[in-house]
Parts: sequence; C-alpha cells; structure tokens
Amino acid sequence: MSEAYVKRLFAILLDAVTDKDPQVQEQVCGALCALGESQPVEALRACEEHLRLHEKLARPYRTMILRVMETVVSGHVGELGEDVARASILLASSEMTRVKELVCDWQQAASNVLVAVGKRFISSVMEEMLSKFQPGVLPHHFVVQTLANLSVSNVFGMVPFLTPILNTMLPMLSAAKPDSMRVAFCCALQRFSESTLEYLADLDQAPDPTVRKDAFATDIFSAYDILFHHWLQSREAKLRLAVVEALGPMSHLLPSEKLEEQLPKLLPGLLGLYKKHAETVHVSKSLGQILEAAASVGSRTLDVQLDSLLAALHAQVCVPVESSSPLVVSNQKEVLRCFTVLACCSPDRLLAFLLPKLDTSNERTRVGTLQVVRHVINSAAAQMEVKQPFILSSMKLPLLDTNSKVKRAVVQVISAMAHHGYLEQPGGEAMIEYIVQQCALPPEAEPQKLGADSEAPEADSVRAISVSTLYLVSTTVDRMGDVLWPYLLEFLIPVRFTGALTPLCRSLVHLAQKRQEAGAHALLIHYNGNATLPSPYAMTTRLLAVSSSPYLGDGRGAASLRLLSALHRDIHPMLGQRWATAIPLLLEHLDGYTEETLSRKEWEEKLLTFLRDTLAVVSDNTWICQLSLEMCKQLPNYNGTPLEKNFLYKCIGTTLGAASSKEVVRKHLQELLETARYQEESEREGLACCLGICASSHLDDTLAQLEDFVKSDVFRKSAGIFNIFKDRSENEVEKVKSTLILCYGHVAARAPRELLLARVESDIFRNMSQCFSTKDPALRLCLARSVCMASQAICSSSRGSSFQLLRKPELVAQMMEFIKAEPPDSLRTPIRKKAMLACTYLVSLEPALEGQAQADLIHSCLHGVMAVLPEPEGVDGHQEPLYLDTVQALKDLLTSLLQRNMTPQGLQVMVEHLSPWIKSPRGHERVRALGLSACLLQYFLKHLHISALVPFHNLGLLLGLFSPRCADLRPATRQEAVSCVYSLLYLQLGYEGFSRDYRDDAVEQLLTLRDGLGHPEPSILFHTCHSVAQIIGKRLPPDQLISLLLTLFEGLGDPDKNCSRAATVIINCLLKERANVLLEKVPEIVSVLRSKLQETRGEHVLQAAQHSVYVLAARHHVAVVSSLLGSPLPFDSHTCTLWRALAVEPGLATQVLGLLLEKMSRDVPFKESRAFLLSSTPDRVATLPPLAATCALYEVASAPASGPAVLELYPQLFAALLLRVSCTVGVQLPRNLQAKERKSASSGLASRSLEPCSSAVDALQAVLLRGGNDDVVQHMELEGGWQLLRTSAGHEEGVTRLASAMAKFAGPRLPLMMKALFATQSSVYEIQRVSSTAFLAELLSSNMVNDLMLLESLLDNLLARQKDTCACVRRLVLRGLANIASGSPDKVRGWPGPLGPCPRERDSRAAASEETQMDAVQAVRAHGPQLLTAMIGGLDDGDDPHSLVALEAMLGLARLLDLVEAWDLRAVLLHVAIRIRPFFDSEKMEFRSASIRLFGHLNKACQGDCEDVFLEQVVGGLAPLLLHLQDPQPPVAAACRFALRMCGPNLECEELAAIFQKHLQEGRGLHFGEFLNTTCKHLMHHFPDLLGRLLSTSLFYFKSSWEDIRAAAPMLTGFLVLHVEAEHWPQVDLEQLLAALQLLLKDPAPAVRVKAAETLGRLVKFA
Repeated sequence: MSEAYVKRLFAILLDAVTDKDPQVQEQVCGALCALGESQPVEALRACEEHLRLHEKLARPYRTMILRVMETVVSGHVGELGEDVARASILLASSEMTRVKELVCDWQQAASNVLVAVGKRFISSVMEEMLSKFQPGVLPHHFVVQTLANLSVSNVFGMVPFLTPILNTMLPMLSAAKPDSMRVAFCCALQRFSESTLEYLADLDQAPDPTVRKDAFATDIFSAYDILFHHWLQSREAKLRLAVVEALGPMSHLLPSEKLEEQLPKLLPGLLGLYKKHAETVHVSKSLGQILEAAASVGSRTLDVQLDSLLAALHAQVCVPVESSSPLVVSNQKEVLRCFTVLACCSPDRLLAFLLPKLDTSNERTRVGTLQVVRHVINSAAAQMEVKQPFILSSMKLPLLDTNSKVKRAVVQVISAMAHHGYLEQPGGEAMIEYIVQQCALPPEAEPQKLGADSEAPEADSVRAISVSTLYLVSTTVDRMGDVLWPYLLEFLIPVRFTGALTPLCRSLVHLAQKRQEAGAHALLIHYNGNATLPSPYAMTTRLLAVSSSPYLGDGRGAASLRLLSALHRDIHPMLGQRWATAIPLLLEHLDGYTEETLSRKEWEEKLLTFLRDTLAVVSDNTWICQLSLEMCKQLPNYNGTPLEKNFLYKCIGTTLGAASSKEVVRKHLQELLETARYQEESEREGLACCLGICASSHLDDTLAQLEDFVKSDVFRKSAGIFNIFKDRSENEVEKVKSTLILCYGHVAARAPRELLLARVESDIFRNMSQCFSTKDPALRLCLARSVCMASQAICSSSRGSSFQLLRKPELVAQMMEFIKAEPPDSLRTPIRKKAMLACTYLVSLEPALEGQAQADLIHSCLHGVMAVLPEPEGVDGHQEPLYLDTVQALKDLLTSLLQRNMTPQGLQVMVEHLSPWIKSPRGHERVRALGLSACLLQYFLKHLHISALVPFHNLGLLLGLFSPRCADLRPATRQEAVSCVYSLLYLQLGYEGFSRDYRDDAVEQLLTLRDGLGHPEPSILFHTCHSVAQIIGKRLPPDQLISLLLTLFEGLGDPDKNCSRAATVIINCLLKERANVLLEKVPEIVSVLRSKLQETRGEHVLQAAQHSVYVLAARHHVAVVSSLLGSPLPFDSHTCTLWRALAVEPGLATQVLGLLLEKMSRDVPFKESRAFLLSSTPDRVATLPPLAATCALYEVASAPASGPAVLELYPQLFAALLLRVSCTVGVQLPRNLQAKERKSASSGLASRSLEPCSSAVDALQAVLLRGGNDDVVQHMELEGGWQLLRTSAGHEEGVTRLASAMAKFAGPRLPLMMKALFATQSSVYEIQRVSSTAFLAELLSSNMVNDLMLLESLLDNLLARQKDTCACVRRLVLRGLANIASGSPDKVRGWPGPLGPCPRERDSRAAASEETQMDAVQAVRAHGPQLLTAMIGGLDDGDDPHSLVALEAMLGLARLLDLVEAWDLRAVLLHVAIRIRPFFDSEKMEFRSASIRLFGHLNKACQGDCEDVFLEQVVGGLAPLLLHLQDPQPPVAAACRFALRMCGPNLECEELAAIFQKHLQEGRGLHFGEFLNTTCKHLMHHFPDLLGRLLSTSLFYFKSSWEDIRAAAPMLTGFLVLHVEAEHWPQVDLEQLLAALQLLLKDPAPAVRVKAAETLGRLVKFA
C-alpha cells in the first residue's frame, strides 16, 4: 500500500472521530489504535498533522486523538525515532499549553502523551518542558503537573533533573497566586519527594549512586517554609489538603535539625486541620509520615507534643466507621498507624492516656479507645508485654458495658490478648467469662440497627464474633489450652450460659481431644479440691437434658453428645465402649433430619434408651442415686424451657426405675410431688410420665407415695386465715388433682400387667372416681385420658378378656356424662375423643353392657359427633386433626359394640341408630353417617363367620336405605353409599355359602363405579345408579325384591331430589321386565307430552317424553322430522330433547339423519342482498331450511345412541358438513333471528350460538365425536382449529388442520370421504373448491394415502385442478403436490416409517405389504417430471399479482427435491437457481426464507457433484447467504444456516464444510464475528481468486435497507481483506472500498458506523 493510501486511511478515520455516537467514537479510536499498532510512526504523524491542520477542531475530539497518540506511544515508544518523538513532544506541549485556562480532559491527554514519551525520551521531554518552565515566568498548570507525573513514571531518569527544577521552581512559589497553580506545585513537590525517596531506597540500582538526601534538603526546606507558613493558611480547602499531602513525604527530606526545629509548629498546624476538613485521611497520612520521620531522627519534640497528639488522634479514632465510606476506613488505618509510632516511642505515656479513657461511659470514646488498645497490643507487642497487668485491670468497666459496639470491640481486644499471653495473667479468667457471656446472647435479643451511625451487619454481631473468637482461641492458640481447660467446664451448668453451650461444647471437645492425644488413658478432669468444677453427674444431667432440643442454639444437641463422648472416662470408667457405639448412632440420626422433620417423641425415646443402657452398664446403685439426686436438683433450672424440663422428668423416672434403693425412690417421688409447679401443663405431663416410668419397676412404692400425697394437706390450701386467696387456691387444687389423675393413668399404662389387675380397681380407679363430679374441663380431660390408659392396659393384659371390671358401668356412665356435657355443635377439646376411646376399651371388658345402656351409649356418642358443625377445610383441603381423630374414635367404639353381636340383627340395630343421620337434610351429617355405616359393614364382612346357611333376611331393607344415596349431592356420600352396597352384596354371598376370598365379577364392578362418582356429570351419575341397580338385580334373592322395592318407593319422597331421582332410576331398572306394561301407556304419555315438559323437569317426565317421541318416529319418521323442523329457531330445550330422543334406535336414527342431510345439502345455503345501495359487496344471509337442518343434525348426533347411524352415514355427513362450514363463513343470520340471538345472549339463556358457521362447526364436531373420532375433536381444540374454521382469514388453515387430524386419527375412513369430496371439483361455490382442495392437499402429507393406495387418485384429482381460475386453488394444488415429500419419505428411501400414533390404525398400517409400498414409490417417481413441471409452472405463474403461487412453488420444490430422480432434477437445476435468486433480497420475509432454503436444497440435491454452471450460482450466492445470517427475521437467518451447510460440500473445501456444520447447526448460538472471521480465513486460503467478486457483492449490501445487514457487509469486507495474501491484493479496488466505507461512516445507524470504522482499522495490512 502506498504512503498516500495510508494517509487517506488515517484521514478518513480521523475525520470520523467527530461522530456523535459514543460507541462509534470508541470504535474509531480503536481502529486508529489498531492502525497505530502496525504503523506507529505514520499514526503519530497523521494525528499530529490532523490536529495541526484542524485548528478549530472541538476540544473533546482533540482529546480523543491525543489519547490515541498516548496509546500508540505507550505500546511502541521503543520503535520511535528521535524526530517522531520530537514532533509528538512539540505537538503535545502545544496542545497542553495552547490556552491558559484549565481544560482538564484535553490538557490531561496532552500531558499523558508527554509522560508516555518521557519514559524513553526523558531528555527531549525535559528540554521542551524546561523551555516552558522559565525562571521568573509562572508556568502553565499542566507543565507542572507533567513534571510531577514524569518524576513518578521515570524515577531514575527524572531525579537528576530535580535540582535545576527546584532551583527554578522555588522563586515561582511566592509568585504563584491562583490556588490551582499552588495545588499543582504542591502535587509536584509531593511527587518529587516521593520519587527522591524511591531513588534513595534503590540507590544500588540507580544510574548515579552518589546522590544523597542532603542534596535536596535546602531546596525542600525552602519549599516547606512557603507551603507551611503561607499556603497552609489558605481558605481554599483543596489547597490545604494538597499542602498537607506534600508535607508528609517532604518531611523525610528535611535536615534533621530543621525537622526538629519545625516540629513544635508543624505538628500543631497539622492537628488544627482536623477541625477544618471532613475528609481527614490526607491529614492523618501526612501526620503518620511526619511522625515516622521524627521518630527516625530520635526527636525529643514528640514528648512535648505527645499530649496534644494523643488527644487529636484519639478524637479521630473515635469517629464511627461507616462501612460504605472508604475514606473514613482509610483514615482509621492511618490514625492507628500513628498510634503504632507513638506506642514504640512512648508506651508508658500512651497507656497513661488511653487506659483512663476506658472508664468513660461515652460509647464512641470507649469503642475508639478499645480499637487503639487492640491495635497496639498487636503492633507493639514488645513494648506492651510488661504492661499486661495494667491493661487487664483497666478492662473492668468495659466488661460491664451493655452497648453492642463496645461489646464487639471488647471481644476483639480479648482476642488480641489471647494471642499475646494476656489471659494467662491474673484477671484473664474474667476475660474468658466475658467471651462466654457474649456467646450466650440470644440472637433475637441483640440490639438492632438504629440509624446511620449503627453498624449492624448480622455476620459481625456480638454473639457471632464471640463464638468465632472462642473457637479460634481454643483451636489455634496453643498456649491457651491450659488456661481454658478445665475452666470452661464451669460454664456448662449455670442457666445464664445456656445460649453458649454449643460453642462451649465444641471448644471443650477440641481441648479434650488434644489432651487425650497427650495422655491416652489419663483422666481429663482433676478436681483437686476445685469445688467450682461440675461433677460428672451434673455434666451428664445437663448435657443430656439440653440434647432433647437438639437444633436449638446452633445445634447444641450434637455438640453436647460429642462432649459427653469425649468425657466418657471422667463420667464413669465403664462407659467408653458402650458410648463409642451409641453416641455416633444418635449423631447419625440427627444428621438425617432437620428441625422441621425430626420427630421429638422418637428422638426423646432414643435418648431415654441411651440413658437406660448407660445405667445398665454402670450398674452401681450409689452412682445411679447420685445421678437422680443431681437431676432433681437441676429441675428448677429448666422452668423457662418446658420441653426440656418435661424430658428431664422422664430422665428422672428412668433413673429412679434403675435404682435399687426403695427409700431413695420414695424420697425423690415425694420431693417431686411436693415441689412440682402444677400450674404448668407441660410440668404436669412431665411429672406424670416420670411416675409412670418409675412404676414400671417400683409399682407398689409409686402407688403408695401417690396415696400418701392424696392424704396430705395439699388439697386443703384454702383453709385458715388466708381465705382471701380461696379462688386461686381452689384452682391450684384442681391442677394438682389433674396431675394426680394423669399420674394414675401413666402408672397404669406402664405398670407390669401381671401386677396391674390386682390394683386397678382398688388403688387406681378408686382414687380416680373421687374426682368424677368435677366441672373443670381440664380435669375431665385428664380423667378421660387416664381411664382410657388404664382400660387399654387391662385389655392388653393376657387375662384381660376374662377380667371382671366391676366399675365398668360406672366408668361408662361417667364417660357418657363427659360427652353429653360438651357443646353439641362445636369441637374444641379432645374430651369426646378420649372418652369414646375409653368406652371402646371398656365395652370389650366383662361384664357386658345391658341393652338400654348400650343404646344410650351409641345415642350419646352419635349426638356428640354427628351434629358438630363442619370446620373450614385447612390447606390443601385437609380437615382438622382433632375432628378426624374424634370420628376415628367413634368408629372404633361402634365396631367394638358390633363385635359383641355379630349377627344380622346386631347389624340392623347399628344401622337403625344411624338411619336418622343417613336421611338428615344436612349434608355433613349424611357424609359422616354413610362413612360410619360403610366402616361397620366392612368390619362385619371381614369378621363374618357362618356355621350354617341362614338367610340374610334384612338385605332388602338395607339396600333400599343405602342405594339411593349413590346420587347424593355430596361426592363423599355417594362413594360411601356404593361401598355399603358392595359390602351388603358380599354379605349376601357369604350367607349363601361362598367363601370369604370369593370375588364376584358383577359386584367388583361397583368399585370402578365408586371411583367415578367423585365429580361426575349428572348424566353419568344416574347412569352409574342404573349400573348399580343392574348389579343389585343380578345378585338380589327373589324373596328380597319386594322389601327392596317398598323401601325404594319410600325413597321417592326423599327431600334430596337427587336421591329421589336415583330411586326412580333404580326402580325402573329393576322393573325392566315389565317394559310391555309401560308401552301400553305410551298413548297417554304422548297426549300429555307437551304439557308435562313445561310443567316440570322431573327425570321421569323427561324419560317418558323421549320414549314417546321415539315410538312416534318409528312409525312416522318423515312427519315427525318435518314437524320438528318447523319449530321456531333457535330450538328451545324441549325441542332439543325431542330431537335427541330420535337417536335411541340406530335404524330410526339413520333414517332421520338421511332426511336432515338431504334438506341441508339440497337448498341454497345463502342469499345475497345489499343492506345499502352504495355497498361495494353484497351481504350473505343464511336460508332457514338448511340452517334448521344443521341445528337438528347437531342435536341428533349429540345423542350417544346415534353412534351406529352416524357411522353408517359418516362419509356423507363429514363431506356435507365440511362444505356447509365453508359456504357459511361470513354468512349472517336473517334480521329477525339476529334479534332473537341478541335477546337470548343478553338473558343468558342461549346454550349454543345460532350463527350459521358456528352451528355447522358444532354439528361437524358432534358427528366426529359420535363417530368415534373424539381424538380429532380434541386435537383440533388444542391447536385452535375450530376457531380458525369459523373465520374468513383462518378458514383455509383450519381445513388443513382438520385434514391432518383426520389422516392421523381416522385414516381408514379417508377413501369414502375423498370420493365424496372429489365431486366438489365442479362446485359453483369457489370457497367450496378451496376448502376441498385444501383438505385433499393436506392428505398427501400423511403416509395413510400410500397405506390405503390413494396416491394415484389424489394426484390425478389435484393435477386436474391446476388450471382452476382461482389462484388460491392453484396455490393449494402446489402445496398438495409438495406434501408427497412429507407423506412418503420412508417409501422413497426404502425403509418403513412410523405408523402414527393412532392405535386403531396401527394394525392396518402394519399389515401393508412391502410390495404395496414399492408400488407407491414407483407411482411417485412416475409423476416426478410432472411434479417438477407443475412446480416450475408455479414459479412462472404470471396471473398471481402477489406471487403467492411462486412462494408455494418454492416451498414445494424444497420438499420434493429428495423424491425426484437425479436426471429429472439436473434439467431444471440452473433454471430454478436463476429464477429464485431475485427473491434473496425480497422485502417480504417469507420469500427470502423460502428462496434461500430452496437454494440450500438445490445444493443438497447435488451431493457435492454439481456442474460448473451451477457452481457459479453457488459462489454467487455465498456472500448474500453469509450476510443474511444477520437478517432481522429469525426464519431467514435459519434458512441461511441450512443453505450454507448444504453449500459446504459443493465448494470442495473440507475446512469450510466443517465450519458450516459446526457453527450453523439449528438451535446453536452463533457468534457472528468469530464465525465470519474463520469463514473468510478459509475462503481466502482456498479461493483467493474470489476476493474481488465477494467484495463487489459485499459492497452492494452497503446500501441494504436492513441495518443489521449493512453492519454485516463491512464486517465481511474487513475479514476478507484481513486474511487475503499479498499477491491477491490487486483484486481489491482500494479507491472504491475506501469511498464506500467513508460513505458508511455517515450512515444514520450507529452500529453500521461502528463496523465501518472497525473495517477501516483492518485495512492497515495494505500499508
């Protein structure tokens, strides 16, 4: 490339810098930088020349060009010559100093260029800068700043210049008046000082090792004098900060004596700035540097200034740190750095200042002081070591502070102390106790965030920090082991440390494990008179009790168990082996659950088992008694945690049960009974469980102790002079009584069964009976529970069945009283449930209840449960557990009573009690009654034992009671009724002698019927009742029929109309044999038919009316049909009912359908009329006879019985209704009917629309459903086909979807339907020809046409329609011909395809022979040339102004190419390719997509063996296809993907073909830039001669109307140019290309301009 070309390229890009879009500007700058990478010198010259020639170029654009120059220089400074560097220096210097006022971005960019050049050409840059930095003349602001930046970027090159610079600068300082200038000088002095210090620090690597700090001392001090004494006093805050920043590094260069001399003024001066500036980090940083400088020279002035320094720094550290303010955080760090310097210099005075501050009550002061203390403990450890006692003693008051921030700070100080040995000193234990106290804080009780000053990140809460600190100190600080062990054990027992148990246990486990490793068989705890350490019994009790709530406190259950395991040798020497296996199992159980899923009952039982095993292993009565004593002692500690206290009671009972000393047991039981807190329910439960568990081993002692307690004075608390508290005392006595009653119940439940029977009446029930008269609900509940437990225990005894319970009548009567006392309409307590459970166990005991007592019991229980009002169902429809448990208790009681009289009479008695509830008008009562009945019948059936064949004499009565309930309004009632019938019929079979495992097929059908009664339609419901009646009729003995009928007749008057109608259905079914009698009454039914239908809608009337119509029509079907057709439209419900009655008998239905079909097809479907004289198109109004026939046909076909008739006339009905639908699209109703339609719609009475097309669609749906093609209807509904059929715009698509569904689901019916549709070819109605063509065309897409050998006839019929005058018909013909590709690809390729999803058609398809399939292939190939001719004719169709026929031809050809023979295709290949090429860039998406996809199929058909003439078409289409990958329409882009994949093999380039296959797969994301780059790379490698052609095509698309393609075209150009070899450069017309890209840079779309700029950057390779 010539130099002129390079200049032009740069000029174009530099001109484009002025683009208004930021992204374009960025890309242009990127292109300039890319060009600069390869041509750095030319880039710098071009930028320099552009800036020089365009003096008026706006400053923002000059800034961008200067930034480009900086980038180029920074990357290629080593390649620049002196002349280029000089030119860049002069330009940047000129730009930087062109205007005196500050323009920061522009001048900063110029300064950055100078700094970049100065990294190599420091002398030249300094020569230019010094020329602008003359003595006596105030320099430009950015000259000074450039010098400052140069000193940092090139330390070794710049420091030698500092002496002359300082000599020139110092006189200027006094003359500098503007604050901005002074700021620049301060910045320069700061950078000069920093670079000097860096130079001196690396002196061994410096070019001049003779440089010394003294060389700068005088100049720096002179500058310091001006900065400190003059500029620091400025009112401008920015200047003061700049001075402060400079003073810090300058102080290190001051002479020692001068620094010492200035410190008395310097330090107060800096400290005074704290009050003037909000952002104090710069002051603190500078102060720290000055203090370090002073300390390094051993300054004595610090001692004098120390107090003021400490005060000021302390005030700074007490500023609250905002987590969102980095400056404040940085200031804190710098202040603490100052404290470190002072701590090293004057530790005594520092502590004397700090430690008294800890006594203040101010939060910020105390927090800040603690932060400093922590910092100096860590950073000045050597100086602080001897001060440890003083620091520890000063922490007393902070330990008492309740502020959360202070607490956090204290914990952090203690952590630092732990690492440096403080806690080993006296007073260290108080620190440890403080940490544990903070670990015990409850998370919810910690103070919340109160405002902006508050720090409240949850992770940094006091408790979280304390827990972390305790664990880290325990595990990582080795020296703390002896301090923490065994001291931490003292915190296990006190209640106030409960919240800290988890971290305590974890730390103790770690410490114990370390000690075990040191001494494997030694005891871990050595008491040695240390009374504060907890005993083994105390630790065992505590850790076991808290383990009952394992997930509280961050999982203290697992932590406690692990600590127990670690201490096993100290608990008892014999526990090691047992606990080594037991505790891991407990921990594994916890790991398998969460707090929500763990069963507390199961977990407590596991812990109690663990305790029992432990006691068994120890087997030491003394140890066990000590443990029980400790457990009783710790009981008050759990008053605030009732669940854990309840568990501890169980542990006490378990331990006492294992004790062998009766005196100890009696003593502990007495103490427990006397000290229990009876007001707490959980404690009452716990105490009762304790005594029950204890009684399992000490029954007599437990009963005796209870007896003693009953005789004690505890029940006479209200006596005496304290009568004022009588009410409360009586309440307390009731609570005590409740507890004692519970104790007796638990004692009975757990007592040894062989001992219980002798004591249950004399000791247990006797004491319970003393409280039966109570009115207290809680006491009643306890009595019911205890009676239940005792009765259950008796029943479970081996002698329970023969045991005579003399108190049984009394107990049952008392339970009945409890049930009656409950409110009948609500269920709030479990008293009823427990009382019924008690009765359940009691009735099974001897002696048996008398008849009246049993009846009273049943009556009371039913009234106590059945009348309860239903509660609202909970989440997911679940009922309340209390209600469900109560109902279950009632079921158990009734079955227990039934068990004592397992005879039909006993069953009848039970049902008689339930009968009023079964017939109740309240639905919830019926549901419950039927459920109980079903339960009793199932129980009776399950336990049926028949020794002789006896009749089930009351079967009819029971069936008559239950069977009508199969139609109850409530689904649950219906299902329970069927279950009752099911059980009764099997009972009858049992009484007939059948075995219990016998299963009757008819009766088993009831189960299926029951499942369908959940939510059925009414018609299905009564059909089910009919089925139930049929089954009853089959299995009912003859002698029971009369009783059943009588009972059913009574049921006709049931207040529930559904049940009444069900009785009618059952009666009619049972009387089926008397149908002749009913027929004799038909004339009478017919005479009153109309009046009855209007008087009532009763089921029996409706059945009669339907039957009458059937009889009449059987004899006079023509007259009946004509009469009904004359009914006014729309048909009312009565007329519709009569029409449906005509479908009862298939023969009659066939005759009626034939008449309706003739009426619908014979008359004209509509008449045309103009509503307005000037109307352009006439309105179409439906004629009434076909409309009425269509509506009637719908009603007849809707009747289930019409199925055979519909099947017989199926082809004629389908074709006629399809044509009826097509010719009524857009047809209106007559005006009189429109008014009726609107009136019906507004009143909500119209069930169906009378609109002509909708009524035809409804009729078609009905025919399909009745013909067994419900899957077609459902498929059409899912796809929206029915709605499409009703609209003019979607009718054609609707017909297509209907045809597809018919081929898929109703294939065997196609031949006759096609024959009916072939006749429509000559229809006078164009829409009928379109619909039939669309239907037939779609059939060709199905394999069914080959299976049924319909291909030839279909092809012939469609080809005959090719010359139709309607373009729509011609288009559909082409679509149909193309559908062959979908209908038989498997046939053509020689393998059988899928047979479709329809099971009914699968067998017939599978039966097609291979010979038939091959015949189909031959038939298709025989039509190959004819098909191609038809398609090409469609491409050339000139009569279609919208080219839709051509579009269809392209789509069809794409599908047919795989079917035709290769020689047939080659003749038309080139013609098709040329004909479709103009459509590539069509404005319509459909044409672009179809033409491009067809182009891909043409390539695919060539299979890599295409002729040269076609290869030219492939090459010519390559660039458009690549660019249209960015087409805004996804279908076009997808077509391009396919076409390119198909083109790959024809290009004979394996790499390109592989790339197309890899990147252009459907559904895969495409990184277009990467793909295009790779494609162009291989194109230029394998086909470099195509460069010119590809570029010219790409240039054509520079003017595309689509923005995305205009953006892609320069990308293609750029990548082609990027990868072409030098010898092919002559193919590129650079002038044309540059002109086109230059024009694109002015494109209105920013994305296009961006890509144009990017491509210009790639043209650098021509340079």
